[in-house]
Amino acid sequence: MKLLVIEDERMLCDTIAKSLHHAGYEVDCCYDGAEALERLLIEQYDLIVLDLHLPGMDGMEVLERLRQTDAETKVLILSARSQVADKVAGLDAGANDYLEKPFHLQELAARVRSLTRRQFIQQSTALVCGGISFDTRTRETLVNGKEIRLTRKEKGILEYLLLHQGRPISQEELMEHVWDGSVDAFSNSIRVHISALRKKLKAELNYDPITNKVGEGYRIGGEWK
Repeated sequence: MKLLVIEDERMLCDTIAKSLHHAGYEVDCCYDGAEALERLLIEQYDLIVLDLHLPGMDGMEVLERLRQTDAETKVLILSARSQVADKVAGLDAGANDYLEKPFHLQELAARVRSLTRRQFIQQSTALVCGGISFDTRTRETLVNGKEIRLTRKEKGILEYLLLHQGRPISQEELMEHVWDGSVDAFSNSIRVHISALRKKLKAELNYDPITNKVGEGYRIGGEWK
């Protein structure tokens, strides 16, 4: 899952990014509102952590401009503005959650997990498909009740496929949501990691739960039409 943290306090922004990266997310940082909006127009993110007090362009304006073309991307506002009116304004402008400063990094991570799961109406922290269970909090993967060891990228791929199970996911989409901007579009890295993940899952399940079709992508769960 790929996140964008927009916060003008560089030390705080970098601390948040480091904490979320440690929790298993790919994270980009931005310290300016206008620059953030430009980035949002050309890149896709699963969730945005947005401060309201920003140079270049106020966070509320960034949110309002984003919602003109994108109603789906989750937005979590971070702000020292604690008045009820400020929270109402942020939520009415299209934010999905609002967290007051100061805050605990553990609470921020929990809210991020909640927002990324919310579209699936799922209360548990675990994503499940057949005998596979991936806990989005602990980052542990169980196959038929047995924990298997996956690399960071393998976990990212499995999590994204499970979040969108039943739908084909293209290599380009995985690149946008599981890799950071440093990966080359023509790199063989994605195929290598997917191949390794499939081998580990197949070894425990005795079948390959991830299928692919040329021109459509990879899928876990459901059937090809």
